[in-house]
Amino acid sequence: MNTHRFESLCYAALLATVAAHAAPAAAQTYPQKQIRMIVSAPPGSAPDIIARILGERVGAALGQAVVVDSKPGAGGIVAMNLLRASPADGYTIALAQAAVVTVTPLTYKEATYDAERDFETVAMVANTPMLFVTGADSPAKTLADAIAMARAKPGEVAIGNPTRTSIPHLAAELMGQKSGVKFQQVPFSTTPQGIAAAVKGDIAFYADGVAPLIPLVRAGRLRAIAVAADRVLPGLEGIPLAKDTVPGLSVYGWFTIHAPKGTPPAVIQRLNTEVNNAVRQPDVIAKFREFGTYPMNGSIEDAQRFLKSEKALFAGVIREAGMKPE
Repeated sequence: MNTHRFESLCYAALLATVAAHAAPAAAQTYPQKQIRMIVSAPPGSAPDIIARILGERVGAALGQAVVVDSKPGAGGIVAMNLLRASPADGYTIALAQAAVVTVTPLTYKEATYDAERDFETVAMVANTPMLFVTGADSPAKTLADAIAMARAKPGEVAIGNPTRTSIPHLAAELMGQKSGVKFQQVPFSTTPQGIAAAVKGDIAFYADGVAPLIPLVRAGRLRAIAVAADRVLPGLEGIPLAKDTVPGLSVYGWFTIHAPKGTPPAVIQRLNTEVNNAVRQPDVIAKFREFGTYPMNGSIEDAQRFLKSEKALFAGVIREAGMKPE
């Protein structure tokens, strides 16, 4: 072997050794400046507040501020495009809602991102089950009654949701698909509009997350006929589980943390650890509960499996419902 070749091999080996030790060293010194957490929702919204609660705790643990940056618009496209274009160094992350990660890429032509291809899944944060309600004066007392009504009048019994292709909309679609009946899906422009229609009896049923509905259920203005949770949850005792009437009907909205593709694994692991630690704190659990939201825990691999499973679930609902990208 000539001298030049030998020197080249030695240099390559040296670079490999340096690279092997650089990532752990970087993780040990991370973070050295504030972290930006993008949220695809406006200030004051539930996702924004959850991000601020989480950011405060994670920032305290890391010794650097976590600054929440609200970037609403286009079903989450604005926020996720911004994350995709950010440096993969752990200083820009995003708190993403279920629909933003799994549904928007399937229902918006402008959404060119893919959560698994373009981002690192850092951690699960929390979830909130979908709730099916009816007006206080409705003759329907149970989910079985709702299904029977739809079976008697296919396509005529209206079930509302806050907006087309929202998680509540897909939950209602899945309920009809699994029970073999056809509801008339009625999307509203806002949650308050849909709730008002349900209270007045303008629509037979309504589906949404727990938080906006439970106060009206407790006040006797709406009747909860089923919650699409996989188990009885604190604060929701006494509400029948949808899966006991329609097997497999478990649908949640949820929040996950993502980073740009290529973010160092050791940095991802550090963030995962601190997110898990934060959502285990009793006061964080209590604050989340105010939004009908329940903490989730797990490894990076758990979060990746969860995302893959949820993508498959919602893609199947969208496909069977015949929804096309707009």
